[in-house]
Amino acid sequence: MKYKVLFFLSPFLVMNLFAKDIILGVVPQQSPYKLLKVWKPLVNYLQKTTGDKIILKIERSIPEFEKVLYSGGYDVAYMNPYHYVVANKKKGYLATVRADKNIVGILVAHKNSKITALSKLNDEIFLFPAPYAFAATLLIKYELLKEFGLNLDDFKVRYVNSHDSVYKGIARNIGDVGGGIERTLHNLNDEKSKKTLKILYKTKSYPSHPFAIKPTLSKSTQERLVKAMLSVPADILHGLSIRKLRTISDSEYDIIRELASNLSLLKEYKWA
Repeated sequence: MKYKVLFFLSPFLVMNLFAKDIILGVVPQQSPYKLLKVWKPLVNYLQKTTGDKIILKIERSIPEFEKVLYSGGYDVAYMNPYHYVVANKKKGYLATVRADKNIVGILVAHKNSKITALSKLNDEIFLFPAPYAFAATLLIKYELLKEFGLNLDDFKVRYVNSHDSVYKGIARNIGDVGGGIERTLHNLNDEKSKKTLKILYKTKSYPSHPFAIKPTLSKSTQERLVKAMLSVPADILHGLSIRKLRTISDSEYDIIRELASNLSLLKEYKWA
């Protein structure tokens, strides 16, 4: 008599048969230590939900992040909108989800500063996190030129690696005005520095940072990741200052391509 032997695999075991290591990169707007702490719950959730091993990779500075991203060093990356249009052009990264809230750049100064009108800026020192930080640098430069006729090539500009470094630098009078975003200012853990700052200017709102996936990931892996990201619990998103994630299309970032073209940023990619 012949017997059939049946094997029953649990859903979790089946998931792990197809699991792979996925490198997640995050643009370092704040210190690596702080980012590792706040992003760990999301990584744990994605691992549990997808069955894939998620390896979080944080670089020490935004330029280092850009170098890895543009070489295709991440499977998935959370990046600013300008990083995205370049990464999409160079390596085919495709935006999948983003926060439903748009992004706004801010310009801060010391509370004791006598600067009241941006049109009267003359020889002030500007602090920015990095040359291609989107809201904190590019939006500020774009709108100061467009709205006030101020070309920051005519000013002293220093790049200090992170949003936190900008805020602390302005608080300590290393610079006169600096670029950032409200979320990183709100999350600044140096209360003494935070209390010394005031917001001088806010830009218009633009599409926010996307999670973009490298096309070399299998379609099934991409679908698992997107499905998991859209189901992240509110308390985990709250730790990242995100209210809700939603799906997006590449065309939402055409306005970023236009902005970059106006700033003559994309000539090396023959878009401007």
